[in-house]
Amino acid sequence: MGEVKGMVLLKDANVLDVDRGAFYQASILMKDGMIADIFTENAPYEVSEVIDAKEKWVIPGLIDMHVHIKESFAPIFVAGGITSVRNTGGNVLELKGLMTAPEDSMTPRVFSADRVIDGPPGLWGETSPWNINVENSEVVIGEVKRQVEAGADFIKVYGWLSHDLMEKVVQEASRYNKEVSCDLIHSTEVNALDATEIGVKWNEHASGIIQAMYPNWSMKAEKSIWDEVDWTIPDLEKITAVCAQLLTHGVTVCPTMVLFDQMNRLKDHWNPDHELVKKVYENKSLIGQWSRLSQYEEALKQMGIQSALNKAIAKVYFDLGGTVVAGTDTPAGVWTYPGMALHRELELFVEAGFSELDAIRAATSVAARSIKRDDLGVIKAGAKADMILLSNNPLEDIKNTREIELVIKGGKVMTQAEILSSVPSEEESLRLMEEFVNSFEELMVPKG
Repeated sequence: MGEVKGMVLLKDANVLDVDRGAFYQASILMKDGMIADIFTENAPYEVSEVIDAKEKWVIPGLIDMHVHIKESFAPIFVAGGITSVRNTGGNVLELKGLMTAPEDSMTPRVFSADRVIDGPPGLWGETSPWNINVENSEVVIGEVKRQVEAGADFIKVYGWLSHDLMEKVVQEASRYNKEVSCDLIHSTEVNALDATEIGVKWNEHASGIIQAMYPNWSMKAEKSIWDEVDWTIPDLEKITAVCAQLLTHGVTVCPTMVLFDQMNRLKDHWNPDHELVKKVYENKSLIGQWSRLSQYEEALKQMGIQSALNKAIAKVYFDLGGTVVAGTDTPAGVWTYPGMALHRELELFVEAGFSELDAIRAATSVAARSIKRDDLGVIKAGAKADMILLSNNPLEDIKNTREIELVIKGGKVMTQAEILSSVPSEEESLRLMEEFVNSFEELMVPKG
């Protein structure tokens, strides 16, 4: 047959079958942003472009399952091979440009919550475009409805929300067939089991589990209570008892190990010599934010000390058969580098006892299925053409996921340098932020 315009062939690659758990040699045909076919012999097509992938390793595009993305650093995710993200709190109006971007854009696909629903006085302060503090059911009903109509993919609640109002959020979300996610790190009233019992399906940071293990403990507890917990040698019996109950409700856990690890290491934080990290350092507002936060060593160490428990919880839940996905909370905490923190997260998965394959699955096939997207996180005919071309085998060393030669998103083949050149300027980012805040404030002004 003749040449077909727009058909690209990735030839003779080592292709990862994430379900089977092995690489095999094949050529991948891409057309219209999709994987059209996969051949283990000569391809019966003439194509417009051939990419020689011999002795290269191809894995699905990665999915960071817990971020707080902004336009200013969105392309850096894609440069790091992260072709999709799950935004766990923000504002879908602010992210509209990212959420409606073309399939082959140099920004990741975005699945997003809207502003987080918290209780007063609000962990992040007064009600704003990014968070709302609620005290009664009527406000919950209106806010959930508003978020769904605005385009939220799921609803996010924080730990200062009361048990009754959290339950009301779940009830309202279910009316719209939306799942609820929780961050219970700072909760004193609702632990992980409480949230699970009322129907919260997503547990961010493996949070509220420590409160369920040690009912007297919270982030606000006296030092004597903190001292009762062995933070270095996790109590696997207590962890297993809680995780077994979470499993009966089919909860998905996103541990964000890198968040705790970076705070635990703090002055000796993971800081690889990499082009993506250098690009992040050009974002003065982000670096300034982390530098200021880094001064609060005592508060950060309170979070960081939970690192060993966090990793143990993730592994126990996985061993029980629970769904554990990879996320980073980028750019929360400190030094959670966009585009790179997920690679560190995969390393921490392996340190926690996961195999290299299961770490990769947590950021590909398992992640995609958890958000009901069977067309992502896999390399098969009919899936989105989102892939990473690596120099070395990541099943031999998980650090090889960083050795990216090409990124393919929506069938578009890109180098890291090309993607990084699309990062918006600080001035452009500030302009977009101002436009969003003004438009959101106008939207929220009562009519009539």
